[in-house]
Amino acid sequence: MTFSIFLEQIINGIVIGSMYALIGSGIALIYGTMRVLNLAHGEFYMLGGYFVFFLIVTYGVPAYLAIPVAVLLTFLLGAIIQRLTIFYLLSREGWAFSTIAVTLGLSIFLQNAALLLFGEQFQSVPYYLEGVIEFAGIRLPVQRLLIFVVALITIGAMTFVLKKTRLGWAIRATSQDLDASAVVGIPAQRIYMITFGLAAALGAVAAAMLAPIYAINPWSGLPILLKGFVVVILGGLGSFPGAIAGGLILGVVEAIGVQLTSSEWRDVIAFTLMILVVWIRPWGLFGQKP
Repeated sequence: MTFSIFLEQIINGIVIGSMYALIGSGIALIYGTMRVLNLAHGEFYMLGGYFVFFLIVTYGVPAYLAIPVAVLLTFLLGAIIQRLTIFYLLSREGWAFSTIAVTLGLSIFLQNAALLLFGEQFQSVPYYLEGVIEFAGIRLPVQRLLIFVVALITIGAMTFVLKKTRLGWAIRATSQDLDASAVVGIPAQRIYMITFGLAAALGAVAAAMLAPIYAINPWSGLPILLKGFVVVILGGLGSFPGAIAGGLILGVVEAIGVQLTSSEWRDVIAFTLMILVVWIRPWGLFGQKP
């Protein structure tokens, strides 16, 4: 493997890792705020991809309009589903197991609903940008550069929301001390609903960016969910910054590992890395020791 190929793989790993970071940060956001493991998170990725496909391919909406609309629709769908399902479980005894069971059932329901509505065919959208950038012997498709830029903007926007806005302060307060946040008048259930919607929207952004590269079908959510869990375990369960770092690390390690072996080893590499981290540092690379 030449040095230029090695650098190309590093760049490709960072690009895909930025999408893993979006998926993982959505899972971390929900768990950090509600202590809920959302097993249906991958299905919001899948639905976001379908929204983009139908808007662009079926209805001819320009990508720069279709993507924000798809993200907004996924946000609303996530918030509504949280309100209709998980909302009622969080105040009951044994809610931790109940939410896992419900999100698992929701995952299966959404997969089968997508199968009935959209069929089992793989669907993809045209590249948003064509062309290749060449620099110092390194070739980078413009589409992949766009993916990374959108990921940076999305992560930056979410970081700003969480740290600099009233909504972000409310989310952080609710995640740190639910009782104290209730005393000062923060409506926890409303915050939970918005947080769930934001996490779903992060999945939709990832789906929109990856749709030209990885086609969507009703089962697309499961592999991306598993990668999301690897990311949050690497970064530290419930840590938003940890999920960002974990996604980038996973993407780079996968890219280099696949170059040295083959694409068939991609998942083996990811889960081997996860097992090593759990064995050496169970609370994650960027999490805090209990």
